[in-house]
Amino acid sequence: MALSQRAQPELGTKSVFEEGDIKWRQFNVDTSTTSSPPKPLLVFTPTVTGAYYVIMFCHGFCIRNSFYSKLLGHLASHGFIVVAPQLFGNGLPLSGPNEVEFAGKVVDWIAKELQPLLPEHVQAKLKNLVLVGHSKGGKTAFAVALGYAKTKLNFSALVGIDPVAGLSKCKICRTFPHILTGVPESFNLNIPVAVIGTGLGPEKPNCCAPPCAPHGVNHDEFFNECKPPCVHFVAKDYGHMDMLDDETPGLVGTILSKCMCKNGTGPKDLMRRTVGGLIVAFLKGHFNAQWKDLDAILADPELAPAKLDLPVVK
Repeated sequence: MALSQRAQPELGTKSVFEEGDIKWRQFNVDTSTTSSPPKPLLVFTPTVTGAYYVIMFCHGFCIRNSFYSKLLGHLASHGFIVVAPQLFGNGLPLSGPNEVEFAGKVVDWIAKELQPLLPEHVQAKLKNLVLVGHSKGGKTAFAVALGYAKTKLNFSALVGIDPVAGLSKCKICRTFPHILTGVPESFNLNIPVAVIGTGLGPEKPNCCAPPCAPHGVNHDEFFNECKPPCVHFVAKDYGHMDMLDDETPGLVGTILSKCMCKNGTGPKDLMRRTVGGLIVAFLKGHFNAQWKDLDAILADPELAPAKLDLPVVK
């Protein structure tokens, strides 16, 4: 059923926007052995006995996976296992097709090798693998879901966080593979999708730099090309990098988070908790039929810590 056809919302709470009550830890997985992943990973996992859905998270252009620690920890605290590959090394991004290929290989590694690394009595529910990505990583997540990488696991949900497919609609300015068609509801996806955009992403940070999420290749177009069920949120007063940690060490981290994109003036914590809460509410609704939080947010977006435009659903 499309989200727009759902019944009257139940009374929800703001709990999805606060840290959950499930204890968790994070650890690194390197590429030193034959059973290692194709790319280094950060894994965020609950430590409390139970079976948990798994999210593969794709980082943005030139961004370290560790820069999302606060956001990914928020997801783990609500009962999700998060696997975040570092799809490039030494600060250099891969080409689009290579990035998608490696993301697919990480999915296959998750299918075979993740479970033995998890805490005792923690079970990965791999039949409901979720793809989530930010910026260029959002486009990578869409590309993997669309079948540009062949994988052993199927996907049950997809979330794009301010996804971007290039510098403009011009073909030579778009990143490969070219997945945007410009045709409404053209994505061949049969899974629920959430698109979370930013109001300041399409704005230039200064007179010399282009916008980080330009019109025509940003969250609006990704939502336009999604079939139902799909929901679109926009944090109007925040920018493309405002869901990263407050501290992003190193020269690249400083440039990306402070200079290359227009940022909001509010605390990043509000944006991180908003993005994390929207993902939690979306997945709990579709996976567990726990709709009250998502329905409440759709009815009253002011429940979110960061100001949201009126959500659009189909």
